[in-house]
Amino acid sequence: MLQKVKAAYLVWFKYYQIIPKAHRYTLGQQIDTLWIEIIKTLAAATFIPRQEKLPYVRLAIQKVDTLKVLLMILWEAGSLKNDQYISLSIMIEEIGKNLGGWNGQLAKQNSPAKAGEK
Repeated sequence: MLQKVKAAYLVWFKYYQIIPKAHRYTLGQQIDTLWIEIIKTLAAATFIPRQEKLPYVRLAIQKVDTLKVLLMILWEAGSLKNDQYISLSIMIEEIGKNLGGWNGQLAKQNSPAKAGEK
């Protein structure tokens, strides 16, 4: 998961450097900060005990959803080209699906019914 996020961030970083200055230091900077927060949140979730992961995964999902909206605004404002927006969107959608699956798996593992079986 962390590898996919890192790869998507590197694509974003190339675009970030060439978006117009009017958005680079405002919306672009906010998007870049969100990427870093997602990476930090997933890194933390990767290395903590399973029963503590769920809040981190949910936070990452929230941040990815926010990222989608901000990227859409950047694209609609004309600061991202269609192909740039599409390539990022495809990667972010896959990240979102993986996070959703991870969230579901953790929710099942941490459910009270599952805890009662132990």
